[in-house]
Amino acid sequence: MHDIRAIRENPAAFDDALRRRGLSALSADLLELDAERRARITAAENAQAEQNRASKEVGAAKARGDEAEFERLRALVAEKKAEVARLHEEAAAEQARLETILAGVPNLPLQEVPEGADESENVEIRRWGNPRNFEFDPKEHFEIAGVQPGLDLPLAAKLSGSRFMVLKGAIARLHRALAQFMIDTHVTEHGLDETWTPVLVRDEAMFGTGQLPKFTEDSYRTTNGWWLIPTSEVTLTNVPAGEILDEGALPMRMTAHSQCFRSEAGSAGKDTTGILRQHQFEKVEMVTICTPEAALEEHERMTACAEAILQKLELPYRTVVLCTGDMGFGAQKTHDIEVWLPGQGKYREISSVSTCGQFQARRMNARYRPAGGGKPEFVATLNGSGLAVGRALIAVLENGQEVDGSVTLPEALVPWLGGKRRITPEGDLI
Repeated sequence: MHDIRAIRENPAAFDDALRRRGLSALSADLLELDAERRARITAAENAQAEQNRASKEVGAAKARGDEAEFERLRALVAEKKAEVARLHEEAAAEQARLETILAGVPNLPLQEVPEGADESENVEIRRWGNPRNFEFDPKEHFEIAGVQPGLDLPLAAKLSGSRFMVLKGAIARLHRALAQFMIDTHVTEHGLDETWTPVLVRDEAMFGTGQLPKFTEDSYRTTNGWWLIPTSEVTLTNVPAGEILDEGALPMRMTAHSQCFRSEAGSAGKDTTGILRQHQFEKVEMVTICTPEAALEEHERMTACAEAILQKLELPYRTVVLCTGDMGFGAQKTHDIEVWLPGQGKYREISSVSTCGQFQARRMNARYRPAGGGKPEFVATLNGSGLAVGRALIAVLENGQEVDGSVTLPEALVPWLGGKRRITPEGDLI
């Protein structure tokens, strides 16, 4: 959510930032509505003052027996009381309209974010690892012989429809091992606090992180009003909602492994084969709550945490900074980490790490009390995948595949696989 006071102070900067996102100027309309709201509040205050003066004079007129003046003043009090109520009601309605508009306006990109229309204008900032030189044509994950016994997409379709998966045997165990490896690494090596949260949340939680009201169609809602989380960013980020934290409690660095649910409303026809894009999937999420001054440093730290997982798994990747036209709704700046998938012959997103500044905190009313004193200020929030478990599974399978249909697994996973290192062409874990 944006601060209308900041827009009043520099409307040109607000409109220029929207332009960089490919959006039209809004400040004039917002400020006109804001001016009308404030004018009604001022008028209500003036009317209230008149009511108060008339109320004081009513008794005096009664005491001196001036019945005509008494009746005039009493009528004036009633008139001003009704006027105050009407003006407050109109101001509240204009405030609601203003907040509704502001709730649908995305965060403003930092000046350092490259300007661009779409993903083709994202900027690569580094690469790690070299894609393996296969002596055969590498297959996609669902085509690998050793994977097929453990990936039952027809059963998933029978149970739930398209964009769902059923994992069995070695593949199910590998999927579970990846999630445990990720969360254990973040806790023991990166200093994140493991948290387990619900997957069903209230409207307020979804609004706080920006899923509502703009992206209603992208999420699932139960018949009794709960929302299924698209990621545990929603729950972790809302931990300080409505609170005033001491600065000494910051930064809060959390991680959670959860089921995630997305309708993929805008992805018809995209990635329809295999398990790359699912309605239900698992992700290890990272969230940081910190002071605004620390946010950019935390952004780099979180990106490094996600990259470290891929390095341990020996998976080549590249890191890009998203251009203004490809950033998410709540982000000020985003790093996407893209892992190499030899079956597709391209890099695909496996993590997105964003700093949101005070945008989400203002929606959640999450603040901190500065150590040096002064009034509470809004915290900064950051979120990132550390990593998407299903996509990590794809990457491990495709990068480790052998010509006979077996899969060699990363050494880093061996402790989480009971000493197993390989999936045979028949689908057994050995």
